[in-house]
Amino acid sequence: MAGLDGVLADIGKWVENNVMLDTIRIERPVSGDPVLDPATGNLAYPEPEPVYEGPGAVLSTGAPGGINALPSATLPWVEETMSPARLLTPLDAPLPARDDLVTVIAVHNPANSALIERHWFCQDPGRASTLEAVRTTPLDMKQAPRQGGAP
Repeated sequence: MAGLDGVLADIGKWVENNVMLDTIRIERPVSGDPVLDPATGNLAYPEPEPVYEGPGAVLSTGAPGGINALPSATLPWVEETMSPARLLTPLDAPLPARDDLVTVIAVHNPANSALIERHWFCQDPGRASTLEAVRTTPLDMKQAPRQGGAP
């Protein structure tokens, strides 16, 4: 349907110009054995492969704060928490793969500068649909280690 395709293209351009105001980077982890860095004497893993850098938006989804499980001091293990989000990218951006790492590298609003260098994992490849205006990819925030060395 040519008319519908034109409307979706217009919606996609509007979302790109009014919602995808931040700059994101998508990197693909590279498998391989670490190699010795002679300068530091440390083992270094291969650098991730760049997939995309450009306009995008990360939107929180789920419950307030997106926490699906709460860690408890009474449990013999640390429960995983999930902070679900959605990545929006233009349709012509490369398709992210599962476990790609998404990083916010610039924000349009200085009040959100704490989001710079925050990381999310792609949970699935970018969603496909027969009606698309922009690409959406499900994410989960990479959790920071707890203070004091606790797991």
